[in-house]
Amino acid sequence: MADQLTSELRGFREVQRLAYACAEAVSGRLGPGVTEREAARMQREWLRARGVRDWFHLPFAWFGDRTAFAGFRIPLQFFPTDRRLEAGMPYILDLAPIHRGFTADVGYSGCLGPHPLHDRLLADLRTHRELILREVRERRTLREIYEDVDRLMIRQGYANRHRAYPFGVIAHKVDRVKERRWSPRVLGFGTQSLKGLASDALRGHREGWSPLWSPYRFSDHPPTPGLWAVEPHLGFRGTGAKFEEILVVTDSRDPEQGAFWLDDDLPHVRRWAEAV
Repeated sequence: MADQLTSELRGFREVQRLAYACAEAVSGRLGPGVTEREAARMQREWLRARGVRDWFHLPFAWFGDRTAFAGFRIPLQFFPTDRRLEAGMPYILDLAPIHRGFTADVGYSGCLGPHPLHDRLLADLRTHRELILREVRERRTLREIYEDVDRLMIRQGYANRHRAYPFGVIAHKVDRVKERRWSPRVLGFGTQSLKGLASDALRGHREGWSPLWSPYRFSDHPPTPGLWAVEPHLGFRGTGAKFEEILVVTDSRDPEQGAFWLDDDLPHVRRWAEAV
């Protein structure tokens, strides 16, 4: 599928790869004593050095039981804290740069040293990626797919942690934005992206669809063509893991052309391939 990408999709793929390269580079620099705020700053600096000036949202970093959103009740709890990384502690890096007008939103899960439970969570995410793609190709409603992801998590013995995100979303649409050297932000989110999401929400309300993929009635419709940043997030007690990447949905009647992951050369996909 990669060879058949349009020039526009290649632009999104390039910024997604840039974001994952940042996550891998910063992951390699993490060690005992590093705080979430420092890890978030490392991501910002790495990307700014490579030309990023705008963001869908600024980078996040979650350590320890914060990877499972333990005790999260309000949006401000998502922002980086002074929590320090320790040996054997899981972490998640979540970053959403905009580069040359193309948007990415990725999630990278890792651990500072061996952690068998975390390894199992990462391995079990593979079936969620497969389920989501299969059911999008079947044109099941977003709400139905969300519920099927929930049921799969329960069978695996996990808790749904993406339900802790605003509106409980497992995914949201991403689009191109007008390139600027600097864009103002509101609570860490770029205003251009927020305007685009709000515009989609208004249009979708009139037409019967939503740019947010949630468990609620407004997501009770088949997948809408476009690019979706998808992030199933598993939790078990104080350990969480997720991936986040772009799923492309088109209006093609051919299932393989109607939905596909933008890129299969990503860290979590390579990890699964190496484990076989």
